[in-house]
Amino acid sequence: MTPAQCRAARGMLNWTQDKLAEASRVSVITVRNFELGKSKPQQSTLYLMQQAFEQEGIEFTNGDAPGVRLKPR
Repeated sequence: MTPAQCRAARGMLNWTQDKLAEASRVSVITVRNFELGKSKPQQSTLYLMQQAFEQEGIEFTNGDAPGVRLKPR
């Protein structure tokens, strides 16, 4: 997950950085610094954040054009 994908996924779910931090059990500072490109969290932290999004129906796309999309429910 890239910082841009993280911001986009939050936007699709109308989540604040606080909501993502709560849902993924990481600090809001970790989320903020990642999205601003100030730090790269541990792989396990990124996994927790991505898992929180995926539980809400977000799909991450990779390849030549990384992105996100909301799965149809």
